[in-house]
Amino acid sequence: MIILLGVGWWVLFTTLTTMVPAGLGLSIVMLMLVRFLLGIGEAVVYPASNRLVATWIPSAERGVANGFIFAGVGAGAGITPPLITYILVNWGWRWSFYICALIGLAVGAAWYFLARDNPEDHPWITKEELDHIQKGLPASSAKQGGDKALPWRAILSNRSMIFVSLSYFSYGYIAYIFFTWFFIYLRRVRGLDLKSSAFYSMLPFLAMAGCSPLGGWIADTLAMRASRRAGRCGVAVFGIALSAVFLALATQVESARLASIVLAGGAGALYLSQSAYWAVTADIAGRSAGTASGLMNMVGQIGGAVTATFTPAIAEGFGWTASFLVAAALAALGSAAWLLVNPDEVIAQ
Repeated sequence: MIILLGVGWWVLFTTLTTMVPAGLGLSIVMLMLVRFLLGIGEAVVYPASNRLVATWIPSAERGVANGFIFAGVGAGAGITPPLITYILVNWGWRWSFYICALIGLAVGAAWYFLARDNPEDHPWITKEELDHIQKGLPASSAKQGGDKALPWRAILSNRSMIFVSLSYFSYGYIAYIFFTWFFIYLRRVRGLDLKSSAFYSMLPFLAMAGCSPLGGWIADTLAMRASRRAGRCGVAVFGIALSAVFLALATQVESARLASIVLAGGAGALYLSQSAYWAVTADIAGRSAGTASGLMNMVGQIGGAVTATFTPAIAEGFGWTASFLVAAALAALGSAAWLLVNPDEVIAQ
């Protein structure tokens, strides 16, 4: 239900964006307010999805499940640049918002008819599927008192939550370089034309879409065959560290097109680790997975907000090479933070 409400809220404020009048003294303030309110609705989707994963998905399969969720994020972001460019050129900017709102309505309707909060409430589930889910859920819910929510104090003071959240700040900072600045970087700094910029700006998001489920599959496989720490923490450490290498290497490439490919490698490597964040918060927080992952996601979004202003400020003062090197350094710190995470330690009351 929360995801449905979030999608509906997002559709409403996406549409209202087109209605902000131009030329008024308060137009910028009104636009910022509408977009801020849109973000409030959008923000519930990831934590609610992770709460759903904690209820529906056995622990051994959560890496792949989260991987496919965020593969959708990468795929959606990947097709957006050429789609929006086509709409802008042919129909104008308002239609880009209208079409996005229509897509949101369709997704919301599908979710309403197909999804349920709990497996036992779904009319299509079989007894075998339900048994498989229930046997694969970790014992964290029982240790936390069944459906009783964890207190904020327990979540905020947990060492693993602290370092996962700090690492997700780095993650958000790097990811939002691609979401907010990559197209502009290719267009203004690398000198690609509009169509080439739209095409090459797809590459990081396609890499995200491919590497997210791949990282989840590797994490689940290692967790089953070696240990949960190897599967969750090991994959995250490797993926984010590899992303730092790609980001640093891209600054040394002169060809705009080759630099785009190298940076896409950095985005893909970053998303190898994506499922680990959400799988770990689901495992250690159990029934409070939505709260725990919501806190983590808040810190990650702060990282994204910081990069929106900090990245161009660094570029203006020291050049874009410095901007990407700062992102690489943050990736290295985010990778190191995972060494202090214990995915086997359930948050206690």
